[in-house]
Amino acid sequence: MIYKPELRAAMRVLRRQLAAETPDAGLRAAANLPTLLPASVYGLYHAMGSELDPTPIRLPARRALPAVTDGDGRMEFRAHAPGDLLTPDWLGIPAPPPSAAVVRPEVIFAPVLAFDRSGGRLGQGGGYYDRLIAALRAEGPVWVIGVAYAGQEVARVPLDPHDQRLDAILTETGYRRVDRET
Repeated sequence: MIYKPELRAAMRVLRRQLAAETPDAGLRAAANLPTLLPASVYGLYHAMGSELDPTPIRLPARRALPAVTDGDGRMEFRAHAPGDLLTPDWLGIPAPPPSAAVVRPEVIFAPVLAFDRSGGRLGQGGGYYDRLIAALRAEGPVWVIGVAYAGQEVARVPLDPHDQRLDAILTETGYRRVDRET
């Protein structure tokens, strides 16, 4: 059995390699995105390190970026337009400032360390996305698209009860809805 810490360590190394081998992965992934269900707000993320950069994704509606607000693990999405000011959030990640409007995205593009065909997602380990997605899903529908390099797919992501599954995965080689039966 593989455990999350070991899988995270291995996938961080692999992701750095994949990023170096595929510098145009963000553009290729954006080209693979089908027409999405209409949404008034789409949540993206600011790529850090070797994360696949979602910046090339062109969206027809308002955008938002996540911001971690405190040490208790709270994260929210704040309105953001390309070119708007970004300031470090509680974790030091560039995010819209606290003065930006807090919004509820109906579609979220989430960074991924590893994913599997049944929608399992391994993140960095802080649980920020899992908590926020669970809260949003409790309020109503939200579609979550994992953004990753195709090589980040694993046979099975070890999941805990609180882990939130993806609805789809977007990579530089394609887009697919998750098959929750596998």
